Amino acid sequence: MSDEMLSQDEINKLLQRVAEEEGNGEEESEALLDSIEKDALGEIGNISFGSAATALSTLLNQKVEITTPEISVIDSSELNEEFPVPHVAVNVDYTVGFEGTNLLVINSTDAAIIADLMMGNDGTSPEVILSEMYLSAMQEAMNQMMGSASTSMSTIFNKKVDISPPGIEVMDVGNQEGTTHIPKDKKLVKIAFNMKIGTLIDSYLMQIVTIPFAKKMVEELMGTSEDETTPESHMEEEAASSAPPVEEKSAGPVSEPERNTVSNRVENAAFSPFEEIERDASEPKNLDMLLDIPLEVTVELGRTKKSIKDILHFSQGSIIELDKLAGEPVDILVNQKLVARGEVVVIDENFGVRVTDIASREDRIRHIQ
Repeated sequence: MSDEMLSQDEINKLLQRVAEEEGNGEEESEALLDSIEKDALGEIGNISFGSAATALSTLLNQKVEITTPEISVIDSSELNEEFPVPHVAVNVDYTVGFEGTNLLVINSTDAAIIADLMMGNDGTSPEVILSEMYLSAMQEAMNQMMGSASTSMSTIFNKKVDISPPGIEVMDVGNQEGTTHIPKDKKLVKIAFNMKIGTLIDSYLMQIVTIPFAKKMVEELMGTSEDETTPESHMEEEAASSAPPVEEKSAGPVSEPERNTVSNRVENAAFSPFEEIERDASEPKNLDMLLDIPLEVTVELGRTKKSIKDILHFSQGSIIELDKLAGEPVDILVNQKLVARGEVVVIDENFGVRVTDIASREDRIRHIQ
């Protein structure tokens, strides 16, 4: 039995090997993403999700605070430890500006509270199991947040950044459910934000991206910050190069007569008078050049406003009441501008509209307002 026991030297070697493996893991993580890159990602997340918090605050009518994120590199095999309980995963694809996927992960309980607030409730007693209606409300909240975040990213990177409508699913890593949109890379970047919503939520919102995608954002950010040659500086250089040469004079005191002579050289600028150009009647009118430009003509039956709670209750067969009375003329819009009104007719099994009234200037201005 004593042969099976480890000696103290063997135990020390095992402990030393474990410590070396942990040290190598930290060094490997640092090699994948250094401290400067982590700081840059934190700054990007701080600005973009700061505006996202403002958008969410407006939607929920609650104070929303998102702190500066913590950046870390995780192994995809450790996702079960990172998310031991079911979470809600929202996947967003970048369509313009970047190529990649952004995965937002939030605790399912917090998601239920946000969905409950979106539906006009107080968020104190949300559903325990997320229904399709709750998931749709949460999806819309994330859509507004990420839309605001992409707008901020457009400002950060000085280019247009756009996203696709987000997808949403309940993610249970332990049971391999809802994991289809998790990146397949072995190493992933986790950007964790501490999110507070009123007195209801004090938790974490996590962003999962691949390392190549994170490095691409950092490279573009560092490239714009290092390139100090802006269009304005180019204009200043061109203006300086096109300016007439300045006569150089030897250094020394300038006498009073010389000062008077220089001041007497300054004259008021003279401008030639504007003359009205008489156009020949035979010249083609400018309007003729615009006659072939296509315009979008829309016939609007009516409008109405509904809350998100009412919209989520829409189903097949639902009736939406509009702000027009039966038999009232419909609006005819050209490029979304009111130009006329008319009545609906049927021509060979197709709908049409007969113009009955041309909108006055006052009506057009009122419609714009």
